[in-house]
Amino acid sequence: MNYLTNLPAEVLARAAKIRLAAFDVDGTLTDGRLWYTESGHETKVFHVHDGLGLKRLQAHGVHVAIISARISHPVALRAEELDIAHVYQGQNDKRECMQQILEALNLQPEEVAFVGDDLPDIPVMRLSGLAVAVANAHPWVVEQSHWQTRLGGGQGAVREVCDLILHAKGKTSAEQEHWR
Repeated sequence: MNYLTNLPAEVLARAAKIRLAAFDVDGTLTDGRLWYTESGHETKVFHVHDGLGLKRLQAHGVHVAIISARISHPVALRAEELDIAHVYQGQNDKRECMQQILEALNLQPEEVAFVGDDLPDIPVMRLSGLAVAVANAHPWVVEQSHWQTRLGGGQGAVREVCDLILHAKGKTSAEQEHWR
């Protein structure tokens, strides 16, 4: 995990406080392309590394949430597969959605990370203690972020965020031991 060395102290401090990691879908958990079959059904491609990262966050007591403006059956299926309890689709105001999640989980904004890629993500990023832009995010989103991944959405960016949070919380040794 060489990308976790030489991280700014501010980013590590922010990541260490995270108790909820929330993610946009299109362009973050996926590469942002929309795929439709001939019959009109939507399909999505998710990266397996991201999935394991999300599972490991949950194993260490970090809540995981998905907040998407779109509604997609493949997202619901993937969230169920990963045991993600907090799935909010059709959310045109992601900031308001996040405020409701914070209230329900009794969390403060500094305890939340949000990962996004495009303009609708900016308001919720401004609310979050750790705002992360994926590598291929819109420049305005990058301007609002505290940290940017090396990898693009749908290509392992989410795993980088999961690894960052676990690293900042001092869980790297526990993770290495778990996989021996």
